[in-house]
Amino acid sequence: CNYDGVNKHRTEIGDNAFIGSNTALVAPVTVGKGATVGAGSTIAKDVTEYALAVTRSRQLEKPDWPRPVKKVK
Repeated sequence: CNYDGVNKHRTEIGDNAFIGSNTALVAPVTVGKGATVGAGSTIAKDVTEYALAVTRSRQLEKPDWPRPVKKVK
C-alpha cells in the first residue's frame, strides 16, 4: 500500500515488530520497535514503540471519488 497512483511512499518497520497476517500498512507509516499490529488491521498512522495497534471499522464509500492523476511531462 505504498503507491497512491502518482507517488510511491515508504513504510518503516522497527526491530522485533510483529505484523499480523492480512494486515495492510498504508504508507507513509512507521511501525515502531517491538510494536504489535493485530491481524487484518489497516494501519494508516504511525505505531509507537512497544504499542499494540488494532483497527476495525465500517466500510466507507465515497461516490464519484476522483483517482489521483499523473502529471504529464
